[in-house]
Amino acid sequence: PLFSFVPTVSSHGPSLPPTSAASRTHQKPRRAPIHPRRLLPHAHCSGAPPGGTRRRRGWNPDPCHGLLGVLRRPSAPGASPRAPHQMSRAGVPPDSYTLPIVLKAACHLFALELGRQLHGSAVKRGLQSDEYCESGVICVYAKAGEFGSARKVFEESPQRKLGSWNAVISGLAQGGRSEEAVDLFVELRRCGLVPDDVTMVSVASACGSLGDLELAQQVHKCVLQARAREMGKTGILLHNSLVDMYGKCGRPDLAHRVFSRMAQRDVSSWTAMIMGLAMHGHAHEAVTFFRRMVSEGAARPNHVTFVSVLSACAHGGLVDEGMWYFHQMKANYGVEPTVAHYGCVVDMLGRVGRLEEARGMVEGMPVRANSVILGTLMGACEKHGDVEVGEWVAGKLLELEPWNDGVYVVLSNIYASKGLWGEVHRLRRLMREKSVAKLPGYSLAALAV
Repeated sequence: PLFSFVPTVSSHGPSLPPTSAASRTHQKPRRAPIHPRRLLPHAHCSGAPPGGTRRRRGWNPDPCHGLLGVLRRPSAPGASPRAPHQMSRAGVPPDSYTLPIVLKAACHLFALELGRQLHGSAVKRGLQSDEYCESGVICVYAKAGEFGSARKVFEESPQRKLGSWNAVISGLAQGGRSEEAVDLFVELRRCGLVPDDVTMVSVASACGSLGDLELAQQVHKCVLQARAREMGKTGILLHNSLVDMYGKCGRPDLAHRVFSRMAQRDVSSWTAMIMGLAMHGHAHEAVTFFRRMVSEGAARPNHVTFVSVLSACAHGGLVDEGMWYFHQMKANYGVEPTVAHYGCVVDMLGRVGRLEEARGMVEGMPVRANSVILGTLMGACEKHGDVEVGEWVAGKLLELEPWNDGVYVVLSNIYASKGLWGEVHRLRRLMREKSVAKLPGYSLAALAV
């Protein structure tokens, strides 16, 4: 939840035609498992529990705790589901300190099977109600998409601590279940618990995903009340989340109000503000913000910042400026272009009808173009009636997604715009022969009652 304000490509990237619907499926990274014993000789410990975790009397660092510290890092290449057994064999059975560390590693590694075994170890040792163990188990299940299991662990807890509430709210918000996350936050308030910054970051992210301005303002009010009650300052992460939340809710003016009152800003603060402006047609203002960030030396732009700037240029028709930023990324800032950046450039060129250049950009990519980029170019071909490039893109898309009915529909529309009715009938006949059905679309609308 701490980085929920950072925009993702799927939600803020190039506008996509129907052909890219399947591209929204999120894939969990798979890593090869590594045996814990291979890490033992290289494990070192500083002599204190990492991350400010509560110190226990008689703390005695040993290789097993060093191993757990290695596994705890997000960059660890993998984790073996036999870790609890290896810990016991090493003479350090899972306890209220070691279990949360390995659970956090399992959460970062999407290691669901390891998480299940650690959950079993916690139950076996009577630690299932420990706040740190419980929140770790919830995190593992939620990160793996096992929301039912995460909710079950939470609901069966006899004493729900704030850490457990935060874990399940964060998991729901990050997993696209924003309404459930907000409902749970309301329940937390009814129980008399006081949310902290971690809670509010997750809830702000959920509100931004819903685009509910009224709800967003209520969340902001909760933040202000908490700050007044505790006589403290709101953290930069929470401020960034509020900026992002208002941007997603269509109020970049309110986002700027929060931004301007921040005592400290980092690259995520600027990026959230730039993206909020870009999303709602304020391309020139977004580019101006980027220039200001660079000229003032306020922060060094990262790959997400450049996605925001390129997206602004695409939506504002600032093609030459966008191409300049694209080439400056690596030359001046050492940022290697990713699929997200190429997608923005293809979208930018496609919007103004420079389809051959967009095609050349796709062909020159260091990696194979995905269905998002190809779908973006396909939509541009439909807009400008380019049959040649449209047929080329359709062939590439059908190699990736032979079942995608949208490819046939968009290509048929391109033919129809040029009066090529024979090709239209041929495509429809081909769809019938391949049993490709056109799926109906739908829209959602929120009604005030």
